[in-house]
Amino acid sequence: MTHKFHPTVLREYDIRGIIGETLGPDDARAIGRGFGSRIVRAGGKRVAVGYDGRVSSPILEHALVEGLNASGVDVVRVGMGPTPMLYYAAASLEQVDGGIQITGSHNPANYNGFKMVFEGRPFFGPDILDLGALAEAGDWTSGNGTHETVDIMDEYVERLLQGLEGIDPAVLDALSIAWDCGNGAAGPVVEKLTARLPGKHTLLFTEVDGNFPNHHPDPTEEKNLVDLRQAVADGRLDFGVAFDGDGDRIGAIDGEGRIIWGDQLLMIYAEDLLAMEPGSTIIADVKASRALFDRVAELGGKPLMWKTGHSLIKSKMKETGSPLAGEMSGHVFFAHRYYGFDDALYAAIRLIAASARLGKSVTALRGAMPAMINTPELRFQVDESRKFAVIDEVKARLEAEGADVDATDGARVNTPDGWWLLRASNTQDVLVARAESYSQDGLDRLMGMIDAQLAASGLARGPQAGH
Repeated sequence: MTHKFHPTVLREYDIRGIIGETLGPDDARAIGRGFGSRIVRAGGKRVAVGYDGRVSSPILEHALVEGLNASGVDVVRVGMGPTPMLYYAAASLEQVDGGIQITGSHNPANYNGFKMVFEGRPFFGPDILDLGALAEAGDWTSGNGTHETVDIMDEYVERLLQGLEGIDPAVLDALSIAWDCGNGAAGPVVEKLTARLPGKHTLLFTEVDGNFPNHHPDPTEEKNLVDLRQAVADGRLDFGVAFDGDGDRIGAIDGEGRIIWGDQLLMIYAEDLLAMEPGSTIIADVKASRALFDRVAELGGKPLMWKTGHSLIKSKMKETGSPLAGEMSGHVFFAHRYYGFDDALYAAIRLIAASARLGKSVTALRGAMPAMINTPELRFQVDESRKFAVIDEVKARLEAEGADVDATDGARVNTPDGWWLLRASNTQDVLVARAESYSQDGLDRLMGMIDAQLAASGLARGPQAGH
């Protein structure tokens, strides 16, 4: 028996498709067979499986478990919950050799996909392409695995709460926080978590609904934070946090309604962490503000700029022994007193802890940050076959001009006005640009440089491409 995946489904960091068009139960079964075969051939036996709140997730979960069992793997089903709960299961349950979460993450409701962890490391890039090769060849192991259901949610909540150990309960009791789950998979965990926390908690959209009736669960887009901002203002709360559809990305609003972007959250976490672990390496992706890298250095830490992509960041953390990393997109990774995977619920707990330990409100911490003027992530369509070539052309021209370029991931160019970035997305047929300056005039000049480079490669910054 063999299987062929739709060419768009096996991607750099995960497996993702449109239900009924490019992805269905047969694909899930083949993923189970391929991943299970890899586990068996590596000497493993057990895999944890979880799924998010999308309408299509239970059907895919059923087929995935069938595929894993048919390859001879035993499955621990942890049920519906956020992706980090599945990561927690894979990291903490005894004799579990890998994990798969069925999730469409922050994509529209008709999408779904799979995120995987293999023997404690991210499973991405060539690993994912290998599943396609195994399926086409039918090169699978065979066996009769078992499956059992384990309710891990309470244990996971208990583990999250450890992030507040040693903090004065009276300080926590004075806090008021809004939590926006966006009808995503984090809702039930947040209900249990906040029931155990001191202080006042306002919960929004904790009911899991794969149609996302209130707003799309992507906290990196300002329009999706309107309800959270309103709740913070109405209740005069200290701050608010929001989660994406599968709970591995965080967004935040301070008490004055200002957004705290991913790199700004990392500045807060870094200040707290470096007081406990002086001199640590702190990693952020190439889209992060210069203010973050400067702040880490100022606090005595070692700032490291790395490629965008949660799997790439996790791998770099292991390599460097970094206790903390983050991305502009709201993925935050704590290896300090935690497991090193991206967990937005744990990140929310650590925001509470940082504010308490530093003795400053989240609003004061946000207010102390330098006022930079920057663009959001600008994305524009470019043909898949052309996107990496354009970046190479840009780099060659910049090198000829003697520009100050960091080529870690695309081209990040430093100028007296600030910096600009142009990189190719690994997951979509888009180029991504971003710029940051100290003034609007400076930002305009930086955007002019981006436009000039695009024009030189026969492109224009046309209408914004969606996610």
